[in-house]
Amino acid sequence: MKILLVEDDRLLAQEIARALREENFAVDIAANGEDGQHLGETESYDAAVLDLGLPKVPGVEVLRGWRKQGRHLPVLILTARDGWTDKVEGFKAGADDYLTKPFRIEELVMRLRALVRRASGHAAPRISCGPLSFETQTGVFELDGLPLKLTGLEWRVLECLILRKDTVVERGLLSEKVYEGDVGTDSNSIEVIVARLRRKVGKAMIETERGRGYKLNSGSPW
Repeated sequence: MKILLVEDDRLLAQEIARALREENFAVDIAANGEDGQHLGETESYDAAVLDLGLPKVPGVEVLRGWRKQGRHLPVLILTARDGWTDKVEGFKAGADDYLTKPFRIEELVMRLRALVRRASGHAAPRISCGPLSFETQTGVFELDGLPLKLTGLEWRVLECLILRKDTVVERGLLSEKVYEGDVGTDSNSIEVIVARLRRKVGKAMIETERGRGYKLNSGSPW
């Protein structure tokens, strides 16, 4: 998962980003509403964590701007405001969830995973594809019932594929989901990660669509 975190409290933003990265999320940080609105309109994210009390552009206006531009990414509002009117304003602007400061990082992680899962069209927390399964609440992959050991980059690619199983995922989208910010990648980087994954889950599970990308195929013979 790739998350946009729009939070002006530098220490809190660093704490959240560190915790999310430990859970294999890729995280881009914006410290004000103007930068956050721009990133949300121009980059591909699985979800956004958006503070309401932002400099330059208030969080609610950022969210309204995204929705006006047709950006449908799930948005979790994170704020110190606990009044009902603030929550109503946020939900009317298009928020999907709401978490009030102070909060537990573990709860934020669980809520984000649930938002991304539902946005991908999966109602159940466990997603299966042949012998491979993904427990979205814990972020654990299993192969034939045994935990699968993955690097952070491998985890992000495999998560992107299993959330879109039986659908071709373009190579460019995989790059956007895997890498943070403006990190440069060579043209073979995703191929290298996919090759490593095939050694771990079985070559036949991940199909190459020449000139397009990759597909995790639930109908393969494995």
